[in-house]
This record gives sequence, structure tokens and C-alpha cells, in this order.
Amino acid sequence: MSQIHYPVLDTIDSPANLRGLNEPQLQQLAGELREFLIESVASTGGHLAAGLGTVELTIALHYIFNTPNDRLVWDIGHQAYPHKILTGRRDAMDGLRQPGGLSGFLSRDESDYDSFGAGHSSTSISAALGMAMAAWQTGSDRRTVAIIGDGAMTAGMAYEALNNAGDSDCDLLVVLNDNEMSISPNRGALHNHLSRLLSGRMYTGVREGSKHILNNLPGARRFLGRWEEHVKGMIMPGTLFEELGFNYIGPVDGHDLPTLLSTLRNLRGLRGRQFLHVVTRKGKGYHHAEQDPCNFHGVTPFNRDTGEPNGGTAKKTYTGIFGDWLCDMADDDDRLVGITPAMCEGSGMVQFSKQHAGRFYDVGIAEQHALTFAAGLACEGLKPVVAIYSTFLQRAYDQLIHDIALQDLDVTLAIDRAGLVGADGATHAGVFDISFLRCVPNMLIMAPADERECRQMLSTAYRHEGPAAVRYPRGTGPGREPGCDLEPLTTGKAALCRQGHGVAILAFGSRLAAALDAASGIDASVVNMRFIKPLDREMVLAMARQHDLLVTVEENVLAGGAGSAVNELLATEYCNCPVLNLGIPDRFIEHGDHAGQLSGCGLDATGILAAISAHPEFRQTAAATHRETGLA
Repeated sequence: MSQIHYPVLDTIDSPANLRGLNEPQLQQLAGELREFLIESVASTGGHLAAGLGTVELTIALHYIFNTPNDRLVWDIGHQAYPHKILTGRRDAMDGLRQPGGLSGFLSRDESDYDSFGAGHSSTSISAALGMAMAAWQTGSDRRTVAIIGDGAMTAGMAYEALNNAGDSDCDLLVVLNDNEMSISPNRGALHNHLSRLLSGRMYTGVREGSKHILNNLPGARRFLGRWEEHVKGMIMPGTLFEELGFNYIGPVDGHDLPTLLSTLRNLRGLRGRQFLHVVTRKGKGYHHAEQDPCNFHGVTPFNRDTGEPNGGTAKKTYTGIFGDWLCDMADDDDRLVGITPAMCEGSGMVQFSKQHAGRFYDVGIAEQHALTFAAGLACEGLKPVVAIYSTFLQRAYDQLIHDIALQDLDVTLAIDRAGLVGADGATHAGVFDISFLRCVPNMLIMAPADERECRQMLSTAYRHEGPAAVRYPRGTGPGREPGCDLEPLTTGKAALCRQGHGVAILAFGSRLAAALDAASGIDASVVNMRFIKPLDREMVLAMARQHDLLVTVEENVLAGGAGSAVNELLATEYCNCPVLNLGIPDRFIEHGDHAGQLSGCGLDATGILAAISAHPEFRQTAAATHRETGLA
């Protein structure tokens, strides 16, 4: 891919090569790795800013620890592109997030160096603790390191793991990659010196030896503990982690490679639970990313000189439609409150957060809390709108059932990224929400076929007095003007889009356009179902009576999906009309372009038509029609 020569990086095919370098060469490697990363992601798109901030940390970890025998557990994977490059995948980076290419996240199937795969945040400490306890239980001297970002530390799961670790007998290093805090120049040297001191053998030897000696002198031991906590608490923010049972070290400048190396070298020789606080700059080394790290978190291919994306579309995205609607509805109703679990930009809430700052809540990476928080607001007469990705809603399923639906509270769920999501792959695919929402009592569930319907359904959900969900896909729709009004749809009513014969296609949400294309070739009827719950019973039964074959189409897994709802209705009504259910098959769909994913699942027009044409009922009906035509 690269036409640029990287003298040191080109020699690194594995961390074993890395460990053969001297420290001055590591400094050169850091510069080359950062340049290669910018060049690579500019071509492919992906997550950039976080990885730029972890270049030196990644080098230091692989240099000091004996990977892959020692385990590095990266949280999510946004920060792990340098790790991929240094672990034998540099030449494959041109296929990043492409069909058959490297995953944008970590994958155990991809490399032995990827100790744990994850696309959702805050899992690293839990997984690393499991690995560390496995090493302790089997008598292995393998070391385990969890690397977690400051954003991921806002999730309760991270603290559950820390709390559990603090009460366990294992060797575990947690590295907090903090890219929000800054170390002022005049204090950086002092902090780095203290970190080296506190991680050194002399300090830790005195610390642990004193505890051992004073074990039978409770009064003296309490005095020593208080003195140690007081001294460390004055100079660093580690008291919380100390109370959780970790030896806190830091903050360390995450771009000071010599300090990182010496600190990690000291920590590798220590037993027990260690917590290293590393401060980095998101987007480090690339001006545009440093100035705007949020927009360079995840990027499409871009011009590295200007930072501007290549190409683009003028069409309004579903996310943008939601953002516009949210502002308009907030202007109309002062009871509206907007909530996001750390996805303000991704969910299209930036403008709302500016126009209605007093009614905007970013609760951090805390999806469970987001839903119960919304429930509490609803109890007091407010009307919360929770903007959440489909894949992240999975994390708050108990709260959805127990705290919202069971109490029939007036909460609107704006579910973004519903369906397949292209390059982000299986970890971020929103293909389960229809199935897990449909079985919950009191839920109203809708799926728009176009931009106009998306806005109308959001109004419908908001006006509904109870829990309601609108699931809309990533990216753009067919291009229908969404309008500016706040009029809702009639609840539970589908729309007949095409009257045909023989076959009726019931399309749920995003697959309507493909269904219409397929129908034109076989003169099939097409219904835009709009509502998944409640179903339009009259429309479904009418289509069943008037046609020889019903076909359901949805961008959701088949198991328990909208098609299953149709099957259940027909069974309840003792209707034996044949049904063909089309949706996501029972497997995780690999990353790639969205159109290719749909085609692979048979959910484009060609696939829908092929599935119908292969169905025995259709073939039988077609043969009979042919015979009748021949007789005529």
C-alpha cells in the first residue's frame, strides 16, 4: 500500500523484532508508526485519533512484556491499530474493514496477539482479570495487562471488575489511557519522577515489607496505611484505586517513551494488582486530529493534507433527521429531555445539546443507567428521549424490561444503526433489536422505510403514552424529503404500496425499496408494514386471503423477528397461507460494505426475487399460470 519508506518499521514483523531494537531506535519507530497509521487510515477509513495517542504506549508494552505469552487486553479496539501494525498485520492494513480484510476491532480469530475480541467498551478489566486468575490457578507466570480508556472507565462494569480484582489473589496490571487530562509542562517531570519512584523496587519493598512486619500490630499498621494514603493522596489522584486494592502509579506522560519503558519494566517485576495512569493526547502527531479529536475518532477515507473526507453525499442521514426532529420537538414541548450514553455526536444530538443545554444529558458509557435514569424522569412527568445505537441497547435489556416496560413508562427510544452497519461489522450490527424488543409487553415498535417516515415515527413514538421505539438504519435513505412538521402516523396501520397478484411482500423498514424492485419483475403486491408491534392484523390477513404466498423482509435476524410475528398471527388465526421469511441468517455477518452485506444475506432486490422464485408455492403457481395462458 505504502510508497513511503519506513526504515525501522519495515523491519518489524512481530514484537520479537521490536524487542531487538535499542531505545533510540524505538523513538524513531514511534515517529514512523504514527506516519504509517495516518497514511493507512486516510486510505481505508477507520478509527484514527485514539490510535495516534497510543503509539508510544503500544511500543512500550510490546517491548517490555513477552507477548503473546503475556496477555494484552485492549478495550474496544479503537486504540489498537498500532498494536495490529506491530503484530504482523502491517501489510494487511490496506484491507482494514474491507470484505475479507482485517477487522476494525480486535479478533481472536485474526491473531494470537489479540487476547480478547470486543467492539463494546469497558470489557477489558473483566476479561483480563479472568485471564490473570486462570494464570494463578494453573501456576503460570504469564502476566496480564488491561488497557482501558478514560471514557470506558465511566461504565459500571469497569468498576465491578476493579472491585472484584481488589479482592483476588492475582497479578494484574491495569493501564488507564487518559486522553482527556493534560499534564502541564512544569509538572510533567515531577509526575514522571514520582511514577518511576513509586513503581521502583525500593519503595514497593519498603511498602510491602512494612505491611508484613506490622501485620500483628493493628494500630501501627493503621497508622502506616493512613500515612501512606495521605502522602500519595496529596500528590496524585489514585486514592480510589488504592481503596479498591490496587497500587496506583502515575500519572505518566504517555508520549515520554523512556519513562514508559522504565515504569513498565518496574511494574513487570512486581506481583499483585497494579494500576498505571497514562496521560496521552488523542490525535497526537496529526494536526487535524489534535484540533478536532472527536471528528477524527472514526473517519471515512480522507485527504491527509487537508483532513477533509473524500467524496461524500449531500443526502440527509437518518441520524441527521433524528437530530432535526429532536430540536423541533423540544421547541414544541418543554417536557422533552434528551439522553445519550456518550454518543452525542454519533447520535446527531450536537445541535440539541447547544439549543437546549439544560435538557441534554450525556451520562457517559452507561447504557444501563441511561435507561433507568430516563425511567426516573418519566416518573416525574418529563418525556425522555434516549438516543442509543441498537448494538448498545443490548447492554440495557434488563433496564428496558424491569424499569421502563414493566411500569409502562413514557420513554422514547431512538434506535440508531439498526440493521447491518458495513465496515464496523458484527460487533456493531444492530440486527437483534426487533427480536428482543418484540417479546416485551407494552412496547410500541416501528421501522421507517424512508426519511419522511422516520420523522413521522419519531413523533408517533413521542406522542405515545408508554415505551416506544423507532429503529432506523445507519447512513442515508432513498432520498424522500422528511418535511418539517411533527405529525404522527396512525398507530398500527400499514400502507399498501403496490397491488399485484400471487405473491405479497410484507416489508419492514429499510428493505421496502428492494422489495418494490423485486416485485416489479413478478407483479407482486408490496406492503410497507411500518409497525412491528402492533402488527396491522387486518392488512396481514387480507394479504394472506388474496395471495398464494406471503414474503416477509426485514433487516433483522430471522429468529424472533418481524417475520416470526407474522407467522404467529397466521397460526393464531388458523390461516395456512405459505410464508417465506427473509432476514439476517443465523450467523454473525463479517465486516464489509453495506450493500455487499445485504447481497450476501439475500436482502437486495436480486436476492429477494431469487428466494421467491425458488419457493415451491411460487413455482407451482407460475406453472399453473403458464398452463392457463397456454390454453387461452
